[in-house]
Amino acid sequence: MEFTTEPFDLDEAPAHAVVAREVIQAAELDAVDVGPFGNTAEGDADAVLAAVGALLRESLAAGATRVSLQVNVIGEDGK
Repeated sequence: MEFTTEPFDLDEAPAHAVVAREVIQAAELDAVDVGPFGNTAEGDADAVLAAVGALLRESLAAGATRVSLQVNVIGEDGK
């Protein structure tokens, strides 16, 4: 999955961005990469879906006004 939270603040990470990062880093995912303009995470379907639910609930509660999310399903053969 790939996600961003808004509004952006280039000077300091807003509370919603910090919360989103903490949620994803604490989730039982295989790989997590967080950055200032986008974040990615990989894992099995159940772990990703659980992380997405927590991400949405907690980042919106922390002040996010928008969460952009993309989820890709990759089969065992890499496609």
